[in-house]
Parts: sequence; structure tokens; C-alpha cells
Amino acid sequence: MSSSASPPAPEQLCYENVSGSCVKSPYSPGPRVVLYSVFGCGALLAVFGNLLVMISVLHFRQLHSPTNFLISSLACADFLVGVIVMPFSMVRLVESCWYFGDSFCIFHTCCDVAFCYSSLFHLCFISIDRYIAVTDPLAYPTKFTVSVSGICIGLSWILPITYSGAVFFTGANDDGLEELSSALNCVGGCQTVVNQNWVLIDFLSFFIPTLVMIILYANIFLVARRQAEKIATRESSLSSESYKARVAKRERKAAKTLGITVVAFMISWLPYSIDSLIDAYMGFITPAYIYEICCWCAYYNSAMNPLIYALFYPWFRKSIKLIVSGQVLKDHSATMNLFSEQM
Repeated sequence: MSSSASPPAPEQLCYENVSGSCVKSPYSPGPRVVLYSVFGCGALLAVFGNLLVMISVLHFRQLHSPTNFLISSLACADFLVGVIVMPFSMVRLVESCWYFGDSFCIFHTCCDVAFCYSSLFHLCFISIDRYIAVTDPLAYPTKFTVSVSGICIGLSWILPITYSGAVFFTGANDDGLEELSSALNCVGGCQTVVNQNWVLIDFLSFFIPTLVMIILYANIFLVARRQAEKIATRESSLSSESYKARVAKRERKAAKTLGITVVAFMISWLPYSIDSLIDAYMGFITPAYIYEICCWCAYYNSAMNPLIYALFYPWFRKSIKLIVSGQVLKDHSATMNLFSEQM
């Protein structure tokens, strides 16, 4: 009885008959369908959920406030993650190849970093906005105006885009890692390496604003608790005091919801930030699948914010119904009342 070993299957390449092509490691059909479904749903939710947020804030005049303009701009950053970053990262992960060219690889990486920091800066400015609103609710309208909100939005876009472009389009990210970079970047690959200096700067750029937000929200909830205790002991106050109580209650509720948004952002991005820091100083030891899990946890944050707003903001749920039903196309729809009760 004789046996013969079957010859090994030939390696699949991202680009057949191209010298230096990356080796393709495709998934079997079942996992491919599951991965495309999971990641595709995340991208669609990020796109359409944040589009609904932007339309709601920009269309309905009742929502035209400094805080909501910041929320709308934050939704724009998350929307762009769903349009520019997530779909192409999904294909790269599932197909194990990059089919979109070297130039778009750099652009994609820049957008990935820029939109992340744009979201972080927006959340930091929102925390400042909420701190002022809760600690001094009556003076808040004169301190945090639409013009101030516009400046915050401008900084939240200009600074991250400038930083990302300066790092990746100049090639400063892989200074000292040229050999590793050339070894990883075969034809059909889009692997970006970042040296220790820039990884440390990235981590501090994430950690410092996050620490500021934690401190501000801790103070916000301390002040909110004191306000609630005062209101509970002064039920029969004058009308002006009653107005103060209503304003304080409204601002506390908004701060709570946006605080949840900040916590969701930190939980989503912290694994990626820590992994990147460890990887850079430990010789890039993280397995590819762990790195991808960390990346997609961060990407999914862009899809989470609309769900948080839908869960905690009645006005957002009502605006979704008006948009989906087409009532926003009617005359004077911009002046519709979205609040069931006035505070």
C-alpha cells in the first residue's frame, strides 16, 4: 500500500504576476460573510446615524445652540469615519489586501488619525461647554456663544488635519524604521508604522484631553449633586429661583448624556491607544488580529454616538420620525416644536 503526499497549495497573491506582491490570506466564505455583515452594519450606522444628527441640528431652528452645533460637527467627524475610513479598512481586513493604491493608503491613514483627534477635540470642547453651563447656568448664554462654538469647531478640525498631514504626508512617522516599513509595504499592503516619538506624542495627545474631560465631568457631577440638594430643600422658592432650578435641571441632564458619550469614546479608544504605545516600545509584538480588534473597537465609537442620542434625547427621536416620514420637506418644518415640555 503506497501513499503520496499532495503538493502544497500555491500561495495566493494580492496581485498575480506582480513582483513584490503581498501574500493573500483569504477567509473562507462563511467568516467572510459574517465579517462583511458586522463591519458593514457598523459603517452604515455611522453614516446614516450621524447624518440624521447633522440634519436634525442644522434643519430645526429649535436645535440651533452652541452645544448642538458642536454635537453636529462631532457627528460630521463620525460620519466621515463611516464614509472614508471604515469601508476601506473593512475590505483590507477581510481580503487581507489593499486594492486602492499607495496614495489613497496615505490619505486613508491621515483621515483615520485626523477624524479621531477631531472627535476628541470636539468632546473636550463640549465638556468645557457643559462645565460652564452647569456651574453658571444663567451666565452661560453670554459666555459660550455661537461665535465661541464656531471657534471651537474650527480648532477641532484645523489642528488634527494639520497634525495628521504633517506626520504622514512628510513620512516623519517612520523615521528610523525605514527597513521595517519597506519590509511591510509590499504591493497590495497598507501597513503604517509609527516610531516611538510619534507614538508617545499620540498617546499624550489622547491622554491629556481625556484627563481634562474626566476632571471637568467629575466637577460637573459634584456641582450637579449640590444643586439637586439645594433644589430639594427649596421647593417653595420664588419664581426666579424656580426658573434657576429648571435651567439647572436641564443643563445637568444634558451634561449627563454628553458625559456618557465621553465615557463611550474613552472605552472605545483606550485599548487602541495603549496597544499602540506598548507595540512601539516592545518591538511591534501585537498579533495582527488583536490590533484589528482594537482598531474596530475605536471605529465603532463613530456608530455609538447616534444610539446614545436616540436613547437619551427625546428631541432626537422625534426629529428622526420627522425626517424619515418626509415631514421635513414641508413648509415651515424648521420651526416645528421638538420638545414635549419647555424648561
